[in-house]
Amino acid sequence: MAEEAQTGVVVAAENGSKSSPVVFAAVKPWLVVEAPKANDAVQFYKAAFGAEEVSRVNHPKRKAEHDLPLVLSAELKLGSSSIVVSDLTDDSSAPVKSVVSGSVFCLETEDVEAAVAKAVAAGAVSDGELTEVEGGCCGGRVGRVKDPYGNVWQICAPAKKCDDVAA
Repeated sequence: MAEEAQTGVVVAAENGSKSSPVVFAAVKPWLVVEAPKANDAVQFYKAAFGAEEVSRVNHPKRKAEHDLPLVLSAELKLGSSSIVVSDLTDDSSAPVKSVVSGSVFCLETEDVEAAVAKAVAAGAVSDGELTEVEGGCCGGRVGRVKDPYGNVWQICAPAKKCDDVAA
């Protein structure tokens, strides 16, 4: 299936019919935070990483204990990528039923020090010292911060192309 999506090769399905290639346009990580913190998370990602809010869908009903309606989805643009942030709801249509923790995201920038400092000023917690890394997905300076919602953001210089890495 992955090969089909990358190469456009059409493979015969089990029933003998030909299927069309599957090609994905993008991957959008979806961050679910404890309600009612999605609005705060959106503001944090704007302040810490310069995210731009592209769209938002609020829950049609506001709960009495919340000042604002819950966020069903808020799409944010980070560089050339997008993420979606939402409040955890007990709605039957919710994509997940509990808050997930332990996600790690990698942001690439030429100015690692400034990016880490900006994230910390916005409320992230620095996770260790800036380091120099050779090879791997990051090349050069690398810093790590944890946001107030439990996600780890690895901020690094753009990856150097490796000729000897097999696909």
